[in-house]
Amino acid sequence: MKQRQDAWSEEDDLLLAETVLRHVREGSTQLNAFEEVGDKLNRTSAACGFRWNAVVRQRYEQALQLAKKQRKQRQRALGKNQPVRKKLLYTPPVPSLEDLEATSILQTSTNNVEVNGMSIDHVISFLQTLKAMNTNHEALQKENERLKKENAEMIAKNEELEKKIAKLEENSSTIQEDYETLMKIMNRARKMVLLEEEERPATKFKMDRNGNLEKIAE
Repeated sequence: MKQRQDAWSEEDDLLLAETVLRHVREGSTQLNAFEEVGDKLNRTSAACGFRWNAVVRQRYEQALQLAKKQRKQRQRALGKNQPVRKKLLYTPPVPSLEDLEATSILQTSTNNVEVNGMSIDHVISFLQTLKAMNTNHEALQKENERLKKENAEMIAKNEELEKKIAKLEENSSTIQEDYETLMKIMNRARKMVLLEEEERPATKFKMDRNGNLEKIAE
């Protein structure tokens, strides 16, 4: 079993570059080179390929082009009419029967492993349920925050309306007081007019010979 290592050293990069260039120059494939380096460094061929394309290749681009050129020259020297086949310079080791049996046992034991009395399937189901619960919890939390915000806005509007109502009631009370004051003034004026009329002497009239009324001087 290959165990992945995290850090690539300068020696690892150099080994990867030399192996790839050798395979290309001698007519093999880069994939075959990745397999060889992977077995030497205890890494997967995919990891070696990713390292080559992402980091190492840009350092050795000129050397790679030269290796491809040398491969073409070598192929011409072997003969133009002969079909060109990429040969494999490295053959990955074939796993033994013991390795295959160990891998099968490991897979079987992994499928049947239990954690605190639960199988892997139960654990996966539990984690999926927990994820769904967390999603629902987040949705409920957002909805709760939205409702709190709306409630705060409604409270602010209610307080504003209460202030307006109090202002209107105050204005109404002032108008009522002004009206009552005006009525008192009008009643007082009416009484004064009546008193003046009562104090004023009554006018006397007499009828002349022709039947007309004339005022008698006091």
